[in-house]
Amino acid sequence: MDEKEIRKRLAGRAAEYMMFRDDEENAETTAEISSPSNVIVFPDFEKLKSEVEKMRTELSMLLLERDELQFVICKNIETEYMLKLGSIEYKAYEAQCAALRLKRKIELIQAKKNRQEKVIISAIEETLDNEFAEYQKQLNEQIDKMNDALKRSKAEVLSDEDNKELKKLYRKIVKALHPDINPDVSEAQVQLFDNAVSAYKSGDLGTLRIIGEMVGNNPLPEQHKDAMTQLVEERERLQGLLKSIRESIDNIKSEYPYTMKDILQDTEKTEQKKQELENILEQYNELISIYKSRIEEMLR
Repeated sequence: MDEKEIRKRLAGRAAEYMMFRDDEENAETTAEISSPSNVIVFPDFEKLKSEVEKMRTELSMLLLERDELQFVICKNIETEYMLKLGSIEYKAYEAQCAALRLKRKIELIQAKKNRQEKVIISAIEETLDNEFAEYQKQLNEQIDKMNDALKRSKAEVLSDEDNKELKKLYRKIVKALHPDINPDVSEAQVQLFDNAVSAYKSGDLGTLRIIGEMVGNNPLPEQHKDAMTQLVEERERLQGLLKSIRESIDNIKSEYPYTMKDILQDTEKTEQKKQELENILEQYNELISIYKSRIEEMLR
């Protein structure tokens, strides 16, 4: 074999070797790109995930605060208010309703007289019953509140330790089952949460313990191409809920019965409120006497 032929064969082998190296490098590059260990990492993913988890925790605490205000603190305030001032307040409102009814009765009698029609008291009373049905409804609601207050005052009170456990369990259940925190909960889970709310309202620690054993925290999504979008949307949703619950708490604190808290905590203010209600009662009783005398004169 001459030197020219040898060089030709060596050049061919060199070309084959270079082609093999190119294929090998391309395969390695493809493997690197497709390897699961080389998934693109979002630098802010863990930070956003942590932020959403903190917001969920904050929301669960605010929901507990709101429910404690509604179902415990405000109920206790209203119970104390009804026991201390509810009786005189009821009498004052009852006298107000009676005075307004008598005033309206005078108007109806006078209207009959002006038209020279016969005054039938039973018919007028029936009209008054219809017109003042809402007032009677409110009077009945006051009676219901008093009955609830009396019942609540006799209920067993949880110890500080049990009350602490009650709140801890309820917050755990809220975080795991509350539809605002977990939009994808099933109908059965919603029913379970409703049972937890009822148990919390009544201080049923045993039921909350059972439900607490059944639930755990729903995990946040692991990193994948849609997880970042899910977390951003969840953060926006939670921001709206946090704002709404804070406003709800502020509203509760600005309305009855919470607004009676300062009065009940101060003996002097309580007495002032009682005297104010007694003065109102006296004024309406005077009006009642005046209106009754006027009606007697009109019917002579």
